[in-house]
Amino acid sequence: MNVQRYARVAGVLFLISLVAGGFGEAYAPSKLIVASDAAATVANLRNFDFTYRLGFAAFLIESLCDTALALIFYVLLKPVNKYLSLLAAFFGLMATATFAFAEAFYFAPVLIMKGPGLQSFSPDQLNSLILLSMKFYGFAGMTLTAYYGLAWIVRATLMWQSGYFPKLIAVLMAIGGIGFVVRNFLLVLAPAYASDLLLMLMVPGGLIMTGWLLVKGIDLHKRDQWASH
Repeated sequence: MNVQRYARVAGVLFLISLVAGGFGEAYAPSKLIVASDAAATVANLRNFDFTYRLGFAAFLIESLCDTALALIFYVLLKPVNKYLSLLAAFFGLMATATFAFAEAFYFAPVLIMKGPGLQSFSPDQLNSLILLSMKFYGFAGMTLTAYYGLAWIVRATLMWQSGYFPKLIAVLMAIGGIGFVVRNFLLVLAPAYASDLLLMLMVPGGLIMTGWLLVKGIDLHKRDQWASH
């Protein structure tokens, strides 16, 4: 097993995940959804159909990358603590699976707009149903991001202990993970304080980690020492 190659692949996949996630979860919905105007939202979905579909495709790319990353980081961090590394992988897979459930509501307007069996609904009712589906997609996706945050908190703990990841990266990724968990619970308990800026705490650590994995990789000597224990 070429561990350094795993590290390089992790860097590439994490970068792709960040870009795809930014487009699919932030940019595309912001251009399509008009929170207080169902008719305008539906018009955007019709007029910018490719952007709408590209947003869903971007999520698919992100989710494929995140699923592979769950395995790769398990392999990279397993020598430090096999069970905690496996727990982080489970949290990561849960995050991807639950967000995939939410994404179904992002794509549901295609069926509502073009599907049969809805003739009894008025145009205004259909528009409202479509806007509700898009709003539920965003809410459902964000109410379960604690899984993603916890995955990175556990990974960051293992990175700190390992010695073959820079401690700065471990600290920054832990902060990013905490941001996701805190924002998730604020969204449930105190929505007025659930700022999107908490999610942005993941970006500095993610970019630095990506660059480090692509350029430097991990310290194989220290990892081998852990593996020999």
